[in-house]
Amino acid sequence: MKYDIQELSLEEKIGQMIIIGLNTETAVKNLEEIIEKYKVGGVLLYKRNYHENYEEMIELVNKIKILNQKNKIPIFISIDQEGGRVNRIPKEFKNLPAANKLVKKSVEEDFVKRSGEITGELLYKLGVNMDFAPVLDIKRFADNHAIGDRAYSEDIEEVSRYGIEYMQALQENGIVSVVKHFPGHGATQTDSHFRLPKIDTDMKTLEKEDMKPFKEAIEHKVDGILVGHLRMPIITEKLPASMSKRFITKYLRKKYRYNGLIITDDVRMKGVRIRYGKNNAVKKAFLACNDMIIFKYDNDIEVIDKVIKLVKEDKLKMKRVNKSVARILKVKEKYNINDEQIEKDDTFVENMNKRIEEIRDKVL
Repeated sequence: MKYDIQELSLEEKIGQMIIIGLNTETAVKNLEEIIEKYKVGGVLLYKRNYHENYEEMIELVNKIKILNQKNKIPIFISIDQEGGRVNRIPKEFKNLPAANKLVKKSVEEDFVKRSGEITGELLYKLGVNMDFAPVLDIKRFADNHAIGDRAYSEDIEEVSRYGIEYMQALQENGIVSVVKHFPGHGATQTDSHFRLPKIDTDMKTLEKEDMKPFKEAIEHKVDGILVGHLRMPIITEKLPASMSKRFITKYLRKKYRYNGLIITDDVRMKGVRIRYGKNNAVKKAFLACNDMIIFKYDNDIEVIDKVIKLVKEDKLKMKRVNKSVARILKVKEKYNINDEQIEKDDTFVENMNKRIEEIRDKVL
């Protein structure tokens, strides 16, 4: 289905550029305001939203879809599903191994591709249409590091090869794959959930190493790239990459000629929130030329009204907003994102677990 950007109001356009993290019960209770009033482009699910229960997850997804049917544009229902320690699916489903463990056992069988296919099918049947995966960071530290075993390998070529395989497996199953964390969280030991990591690597080395898998993903038609809260003093000065218009436009848009979605990591993470304030961080992310901004509900989302005001005051250019919205609509058209209801399948959990267990038996 084709969508006409001219039919959208300013409020609807700004709404499309937002993904709200449903991180609390309050957020779920206020879904009507989030979806019907602010007409957000997407929501981000957490395991706590459905108490690790398959049936409750289907009920929540269908509630979101029903509420959004009043809006002109279908909604992204997104999730962080990697396997290993980043696991957001209901507890009834067995968990696929972490990326690094899959690669170590992929000499004879390509467990990465199979894992991507299973994850794609699983998410699609759960009503999810966007996954913030795979991780294209390089493994440089221990398994329990912020990235650690979430990364495919210490080898750059293996990160590219396996990451792109997983990305394509998700795409082939109708899931928008958003690779992360550009320009490379593996280049720093600090966890961006708690502090703003600093990357001291020079840009020439960073491009040759950490940014290379992202460049190759672009060449293989990635639909979305998540930009991390990673500070590079040489080019972003005091700002993280996610809030640096100079960095985003110079590298992703111009140098790599990327015209897909650019999405921020959650701009209400502790490290960003403490430095910039929860609302100022949202505004800075918009001004930095990101297409979509993720932020947790945090008991209010009135900051959206302040972003709309930025456009009316011409501080955030309408031309720039239109470009971002056009990219969002293009991806929603490509994947036929829709608000149709999901039906519960009584055999689904058992069937998926058999396939997952086949991989777990050989990998773990």
